[in-house]
Amino acid sequence: MKITPSLVKVATALLDAPKERHWGYRLSVDSGVRSGVLYPILGRMMDEGWLTDGWEDPSEANGRPPRRYYEITDTGLRELGAAQSRFLASQARVGATSPNRQGWR
Repeated sequence: MKITPSLVKVATALLDAPKERHWGYRLSVDSGVRSGVLYPILGRMMDEGWLTDGWEDPSEANGRPPRRYYEITDTGLRELGAAQSRFLASQARVGATSPNRQGWR
């Protein structure tokens, strides 16, 4: 999977609470990645086996439609951490040679 700044932002949001269920809207807010970019990233992560998904129990929904959630797999925990580390290392190398680095933007 291509490691992009947006993927790393989503990975960081997921890794902030690795054992929790993650809701799409909350991931969008926490990562700063808009939904049109977020959901394709989540789909690719699921294809890679990094995440699983499920639906909130209707009894927990309090009258609203149940929400879809995402959970990190053991493989995902390993791979997301590795992707985050590789990206940050590559940004450090770029920053050492380029004063105009855009970083996370």
